[in-house]
Amino acid sequence: MCFSTLDGGALMSCEPSSHDAIRVRGLGKYYRIYAKPQHRLFEAMTRGRRCFHQAFWALRDVSFNVRAGEVVGILGRNGSGKSSLLQIVCGTLQPSTGSVETSGRVAALLELGAGFNPEFTGIENIYFNAGILGLSQKEIGERLDEILAFADIGEHVHQPVKTYSSGMYVRLAFAVAACVEPDVLIIDEALAVGDVQFQAKCFRRFEDLVRAGKTILFVTHSTEQVVRHCSRALLLEDGRLIDDGEPRQIANRYLDLLLGAREPGSVASEPSSSNGVMDAELAGGLIEARAGYCRSEYRWGNGGAKVMDVRLTQAGNTLHTIQYDAGQRMAIRVVANFEAACENPVFGFFIKTPDGVTVYGNSTKTLPTPDSLSAAAGQDLCVQFVCELNLGSGSYLLSVGVSAVRGAEVVPLDRRYDVLHFEVVNVSGAVGLADLHAQCVTMDEGC
Repeated sequence: MCFSTLDGGALMSCEPSSHDAIRVRGLGKYYRIYAKPQHRLFEAMTRGRRCFHQAFWALRDVSFNVRAGEVVGILGRNGSGKSSLLQIVCGTLQPSTGSVETSGRVAALLELGAGFNPEFTGIENIYFNAGILGLSQKEIGERLDEILAFADIGEHVHQPVKTYSSGMYVRLAFAVAACVEPDVLIIDEALAVGDVQFQAKCFRRFEDLVRAGKTILFVTHSTEQVVRHCSRALLLEDGRLIDDGEPRQIANRYLDLLLGAREPGSVASEPSSSNGVMDAELAGGLIEARAGYCRSEYRWGNGGAKVMDVRLTQAGNTLHTIQYDAGQRMAIRVVANFEAACENPVFGFFIKTPDGVTVYGNSTKTLPTPDSLSAAAGQDLCVQFVCELNLGSGSYLLSVGVSAVRGAEVVPLDRRYDVLHFEVVNVSGAVGLADLHAQCVTMDEGC
């Protein structure tokens, strides 16, 4: 399937690449914004000789390929063009410029339930939607029991969907799209839907499709989902594709856009090389020589302070080490140099797994501190956190940062994501992220 237009032209068909499941070339979507409804009529009456609208490009010159079997996440702030992109890729929205090619059966989860006829019963909508996706009546019948079991809405499936709650709508829509075994699955913020049990079922189905080698393109605001599930990620901003690459790096840059307060002359806005290391001026601290330093760290801030050193020690010791036993107390010593005076700077840290799951995070903004913090221009300030590593065995990544509070706004001065890694060994035999110190307290027959 291919959609190709230029300057509002008609849709044309073309053959997709044999190696790519999705090919997007020069994609743009243009909208006319009218201040008043009557302006649309005035413009039509002048046959375009007078302009009563403002031009708005939801997408502009977006190009990328998705190879068969790839799982690609799309990140971007609200209004960046993510949903418009997915709608064009799945064919529910016509592009203004450029072309899209897709290969194989495409199933889309955009607005869940979109396309359902409210007067039809759930069963009738299953046949209707699955038919649109290319299944024959026989194929739908063969998969009907699986779809009904996945949706799990009981006898309501025989009632018109206009009588459904939003939760039942979600269940049925996801069940249809997920059970037709598409070659390409397109998802717009639809993984974490419904109650917690249905969410778990959705994620299991998602992982089954990944293992089966299906091509998946999905929009989410969850950086953890992108890092954990995707082989690649795209970042949209103001309708343009501004980055395309390794999921953890793209997730960190998205957080930069989402949380970073930009100021004139700000630095560390993006990596200066492909591995994410900032330029030499910012990389001159002690931390780069520490054991466990990650050259793929992502660093950003306005440059008002620089995190010069991070030292990990076993509590009561001064020797930097990245090897710990479960339950051991770890001290995190952060040293920052302030280029300008700063009242009440905020120091913080996060611990994550390599696949992006946040284990723990905290800061001096919420933790009680023994002294009030204040830094003069040119001063080095040191803060030490102590925490108990009640964790399962494995590798973990540490992120640290320092920010300034200006009114209601927290301004990042220097944040270093995934700057150090450390190892935890749990000899108790427990598995998982956390050590809950389980005990067997009785073995009586009648307990």
